[in-house]
Amino acid sequence: MTDLAVYGGLFLSAFVAASLLPAQSELVLAGLLASKEWSAFWLLFVVSFGNILGALFNYALGRGANALQHKRWFPFSGDTLARAEGWYRRYGRYSLLLSWAPLVGDPLTLAAGVLRENIWIFLALVTLAKTGRYLVVAGLVWGWL
Repeated sequence: MTDLAVYGGLFLSAFVAASLLPAQSELVLAGLLASKEWSAFWLLFVVSFGNILGALFNYALGRGANALQHKRWFPFSGDTLARAEGWYRRYGRYSLLLSWAPLVGDPLTLAAGVLRENIWIFLALVTLAKTGRYLVVAGLVWGWL
């Protein structure tokens, strides 16, 4: 397998996993780390970067959610958006530290866009959460945790 295919595939799996589509980037990362054929630093960088960009895509969708929510292809109903906004309003920007979590993470990043969270605060919190999750995956693969 070429480097481009490995890192590109990992990036794509991480981006899709952070978007509103179901995908699993942790298993891809764990398999690549376990193989010991690829640089752990670059694997962690690429997977984190892809996942952060996926969250940024959700944020951008949130910024345009009012105009998009009536489109047939838009993945969130008005009820789902309202729940995510309620959670975000209740717990504030630090709820973005849960952006790594299944089921709630993607809607939170979308809600941050809807509510016009400061982009730099968004990126800082999401980067911390998503990179932290992948470091935990690496620690599990390497037997540190």
